[in-house]
Amino acid sequence: MKFNLKYFISFALLLTIEILIAIYGKGFIRHTFGDYLVVILLYAFFKSFLKTATNKVAFITLLISYFVEFLQLTNLKNMYPNQYLKTFQILLGTSFSFWDLLAYTLGYLSILILEKKISFSS
Repeated sequence: MKFNLKYFISFALLLTIEILIAIYGKGFIRHTFGDYLVVILLYAFFKSFLKTATNKVAFITLLISYFVEFLQLTNLKNMYPNQYLKTFQILLGTSFSFWDLLAYTLGYLSILILEKKISFSS
């Protein structure tokens, strides 16, 4: 474990963008671009604290994203506590979509491409 400020700043910026998308976004921006960015956001968060190979962290991030999407096929959304219903709906979603899986995959591929071009590791 080693803290990386550059990844953490990237995470904070992406989190701000995601919050703005959640509040103001509609259509494609909210439902697809937000899903694309969330993979990159999670990756930046993990890389803020883990000095692990890009491929491993990116793949684990993709698996987590897929897992959350496939959870939407279950009855989980009916078990969200009422006081946190809106928050859980935003964070975990409410309905499964193959388009979301595509957005996550594109985010994953973007990570691999960006990491080859820009290195925050130093």
